[in-house]
Amino acid sequence: MKQIAMALVLGLAVGKVVAQKIPVNYDESQMPTYTLPNPLKLSNGKPVTSVSVWEKTRRPELLKLFAEEVYGVNPFPNTIKSTVEVKTINENALGGKAISKQITLRFPTISPTAALNVLLYLPKNVKKAPAFVSLNFTGNHSTTHEKDILVTENWVNAGFDKSFVNNRATDASRGIAERRWPYEAIIARGYAVATAYYGDLEPDHAEGWKTGIRAVLTPEQREKWSALGVWAWSMSRMVDYLIENEGQIDAKKIIGVGHSRIGKATLWAGAEDPRFAVVISNDSGEGGAALSRRWIGETVEHLNTQFPHWFCANYRKYNKAVQEMPVDQHELLSLIAPRPLYVASASKDAWADPKGEFLSAVEAGKVYQLYKKTGTGTSEMPAVNTPVGQTIGYHLRDGGHDILLYDWEQYMNFIDKHIKIQ
Repeated sequence: MKQIAMALVLGLAVGKVVAQKIPVNYDESQMPTYTLPNPLKLSNGKPVTSVSVWEKTRRPELLKLFAEEVYGVNPFPNTIKSTVEVKTINENALGGKAISKQITLRFPTISPTAALNVLLYLPKNVKKAPAFVSLNFTGNHSTTHEKDILVTENWVNAGFDKSFVNNRATDASRGIAERRWPYEAIIARGYAVATAYYGDLEPDHAEGWKTGIRAVLTPEQREKWSALGVWAWSMSRMVDYLIENEGQIDAKKIIGVGHSRIGKATLWAGAEDPRFAVVISNDSGEGGAALSRRWIGETVEHLNTQFPHWFCANYRKYNKAVQEMPVDQHELLSLIAPRPLYVASASKDAWADPKGEFLSAVEAGKVYQLYKKTGTGTSEMPAVNTPVGQTIGYHLRDGGHDILLYDWEQYMNFIDKHIKIQ
């Protein structure tokens, strides 16, 4: 009955619980035993006993493994320069509480057409603001009802909202995702927030690369990278802009945050790019914060079957052999150390395996201990709506797969303990 109830919640077939014709398990007692790889053991088997060995040897080993086997190898230099076009400035955004800017970033040394359209909100009462950096699913205009925000002209997933026509956004889609972007509450706490549509540099479908930035790559390079890699790269290019062009942004206090598939990309961005001072995963699930070796909810095989473009080609080797993966997601979280990390789950989001996300955060704490920092501070999964953690925060929000004001409030409470707003 438990499996059937979960299947109904998730809209899956009941009776035999399957998704994409692949079995789905929600019963802990049916899960095979598994052994996690040890982030504190070098590839030669020797233990990691110091921060120096971690940073000089083990961390680079893990980064390379995740790039080659999961998220893909970035073919572009991290020092890539972009051109900047500030399209609009509104000095009285959000009822006079903020300044909004719309900026287009282009990458002429890579692609003649690629453009990333950034929406930035700055608080008026802060000299040096920490900044959230995130991607959205349905266009910048969908995150707010403010009429001056430009409607995206790029391909959008028609399944996200009925206002989309022929995979194109319309004016009717303004504000459809506003509940996920409580800009006024964020600004009131002294934070800036920058977002961009995740489909700007690669639309989210199997052939999206044809009109995205991966179109300039050779077939071999394209197979080695991934859409998630592109989305993570997009977030780093937003960081470039903020650091180089926005004097009101505190360059040492940039926070990466992402929900669902963008949560996966955010974790990878935070692992690759140390300029993210804090990294936040919201309901990122399989391929994000959740342990892959747990057979609960979505699996590696589900991901690669439904979304073959999200990960690099090598990831498909593990569809039916997850135990053979040289890494697991607690090691991805470990790559954020010693920076503050927050992992969030939702009580009715069994597909994302909340327990697997929590256990992953607990395991990552072993690397934080090298830096004499306490991670979650507990190995007992907390009750609903009861945040825990020190350098690694965690909460299990009541409800389903979403990012809501409650989540943002916990993130800001957590960040306030680690960084000061000037």
